Amino acid sequence: MTMAAQAHDAVTPVTATAATATPVTASRRRRVDAGVVQLSQRDIDGLLLCGEHSGAPFDLLATALRVGPERLSALTARWRRAGFAATGRLGPGPKWCWLTRDGMTATGLGFRAGPPALGRLAHLRAILAARLWMEASPAWRDGRPWWHSERRLLAGRPAADRAEHIPDAEIHWPSIDGSPYAGQVWAIEVELTPKSAGRTTRIMAGLLSPMEYALVIYLTAARARPVVTRAAGSLPPGEQSRVVVRDLPGYAFAPRGS
Repeated sequence: MTMAAQAHDAVTPVTATAATATPVTASRRRRVDAGVVQLSQRDIDGLLLCGEHSGAPFDLLATALRVGPERLSALTARWRRAGFAATGRLGPGPKWCWLTRDGMTATGLGFRAGPPALGRLAHLRAILAARLWMEASPAWRDGRPWWHSERRLLAGRPAADRAEHIPDAEIHWPSIDGSPYAGQVWAIEVELTPKSAGRTTRIMAGLLSPMEYALVIYLTAARARPVVTRAAGSLPPGEQSRVVVRDLPGYAFAPRGS
């Protein structure tokens, strides 16, 4: 039997009356899941990322999913057809993707649906860039931590505690044997514009006491770094070593002219 004949037999129903029954053609059959969008793990990862970060710009979303621009366009088109996401240009830079109400329901996140606020676009982009930068490190690969987004932090806090400062994210390190960070929780702060030195110092002190976080990592734009560095230097010596200040990666800022 030829390969073509074997393939034909594999998809053709056989019954006791096959010799007399009317053949059932592919055009007459209808799958139980017809019309249902089939999602891969990459689809699920992308939808969760957009939901956790209030939305994601196309270039960073493509980096996170390890796909090129054309592949990302196909993915987001599938999400739109499913009714899970919407896309559009919200400001300078590439398009954004965000979840609809159905998308929030499907992912189980339950956050507010819709496009991110225009005034938060730059900050949201920088936070996602900080996540990608952290996840690209060998320590992340070896330690297998997870990112706890600001949205999850807010959802997990009682309303009475939400007046307190909440970091832009947390990194939770599992208790893996041999990991230098086993069991630790780190706070992530992204600073694009300088606050007052006093306010920055109070935020740092609040995150460090009473030993809430093993480390507080500040990823800053150039204009914000001097204030953050000065605030960290004003802390007691024992706490200064628990604050790490680094520059944001270049891709934290929207590409010019796009």
